[in-house]
Amino acid sequence: MLAPAAKLSGLEAELSGLPLVTDAFRVRKKSRDFFWYSPVLNEDLKDVRADFLVEARNEDDVIKTAAACARHGVPLTVRGAGTGNYGQAMPLKGGVVLDLTGLDAVEWHRKDVVRAQAGIRMNKLDDALRPSGFELRMHPSTKRTATLGGFVAGGSGGIGSVTWGGLVEAGNILGARVVTIEPEPRIIELHEDAAQKVNRAYGTTGIITALDMPLAPALPWIDLLVTFSDWKDAVRCAHAVALSDGIAKKLVSVSGSPIPQYFTPLKHMCPPGTSTLICMISEGSVPTFKHIVAKFGGTLALEAPTDDSANNIPLYEYSWGHSTLQLLKTGREYTYLQCLYPFDTLVETAVKMQDMLGDELLPHFEFIRFGGRMTCSGLPKVRYSTRERLIELIAIHEANGIFVANPHVYTLEDGSRHKRANADQLGFKREVDPQGLLNPGKMRSFVPAG
Repeated sequence: MLAPAAKLSGLEAELSGLPLVTDAFRVRKKSRDFFWYSPVLNEDLKDVRADFLVEARNEDDVIKTAAACARHGVPLTVRGAGTGNYGQAMPLKGGVVLDLTGLDAVEWHRKDVVRAQAGIRMNKLDDALRPSGFELRMHPSTKRTATLGGFVAGGSGGIGSVTWGGLVEAGNILGARVVTIEPEPRIIELHEDAAQKVNRAYGTTGIITALDMPLAPALPWIDLLVTFSDWKDAVRCAHAVALSDGIAKKLVSVSGSPIPQYFTPLKHMCPPGTSTLICMISEGSVPTFKHIVAKFGGTLALEAPTDDSANNIPLYEYSWGHSTLQLLKTGREYTYLQCLYPFDTLVETAVKMQDMLGDELLPHFEFIRFGGRMTCSGLPKVRYSTRERLIELIAIHEANGIFVANPHVYTLEDGSRHKRANADQLGFKREVDPQGLLNPGKMRSFVPAG
């Protein structure tokens, strides 16, 4: 759906001094993210595109674009690298897509806190920090392409969450600078808990231009690949590693057979029928890690320093969302769910679901801290048949005490395990976006002023 022509003509004239793109191919390309992970969203969103693209060079460009859209009543959708999976950055109502990848500077770095602009790629930020002995606490599996602002606006966590929890945990976002969408835009600084108003809001609660993020000591991480003949042993071993507080760890990820057979560069190390445990462990903790692996009968297949430079593939690109991508590279018959397992019956619940659903469900688990307790986020691969069956599978999981954040919907409410928008975010949106122009359609419970 495109915005009304009458509004667009005046807007185009006002944006003429900015880096404005009207070429249909480029605009369409920047109107898309990885929504096609979901066959449901692939059908529902395949024709979505914006009318214009603005490639912001700095915060002043952001302010001018926000002001122009507010004055003309034209929707504005902010994007980074577009690596999200739920259509978060796709402009349902057309209008303007605002590309923030030009805002990619580190503004300051003070010991274990950094302020960086929202469009900076996360690997570029980590590379800038490491010489000082620090690194980001967590990052997505798309670290080499994802932007900092996109990571926060998309929400969740990733590599590092086994130690630090998700972005929602207190202290994992320390501040945010936000531009409002009004005829005279304001710049608002959010600190501590208030910064959560932009976390997992899909850019509906203001335009993030900079973020204050806490850092961790940069450790010498080692990539480790362990194979098991039974996925249940892999999960039990992973759980033991995750619970071992004396092991410095950044990733504990399990893929049950036959998922590793889709990991083409690793396939020669993963014989048919085997399941894998993929970990990032600090160099000093590797001997302890190997001791635990031996107890559970695992076979060490790979041990190498983590290297995510341009010519290498780090093991974290076989975890989290990338694990689904590896399957989709060879066929579209699978999709996935996003599950949160009960911490006290984690293994038992996982086994029960697998026994119940058989090869319709391929097991995959990411161990995380959640509210101070160790559990895991399941990203099981689902053999897709119909959208109705996906709804049934979600209901089956929920009936067995597993929270599901539905990845086959594009609204904040429907994709939340709580099935509602955060009250603070809903209220803050009324303050920063009274006309409801920011990424409209993604926060369905919001009612514009007037």
